[in-house]
Amino acid sequence: MNDRRFSVLDEFVQDELIYNDKVLTRQEYADMIAADIRAVPDLRFDAHLLLSDDDVVACRLWFDCTPTGTFFGQAPTGRRISFGEHVFYRFRAGRIAQVRSLIDRDAVATQLTG
Repeated sequence: MNDRRFSVLDEFVQDELIYNDKVLTRQEYADMIAADIRAVPDLRFDAHLLLSDDDVVACRLWFDCTPTGTFFGQAPTGRRISFGEHVFYRFRAGRIAQVRSLIDRDAVATQLTG
């Protein structure tokens, strides 16, 4: 994701996946991530904690970035923000089939409006 190589997602993501209980195509998943990157061009996925067990990978991602477009419903202010995401990936046949993502959206809103 940090290299912005969305064209290779077929190697890592099933044709359809479940993202927080919503069925998405791989393209819809890529579009969702691409929209975040358009809103936050310096968005970098920094894994602070990474655990795996059988078919599940759990990760605490940290972001330190400056939104230039609307991000999680918040208008850009030019302020640099930091926030965490806890994400769980379930794999099937070696590719991501399910994603559970918990993003600290309150921290984003507080930093952009406060």
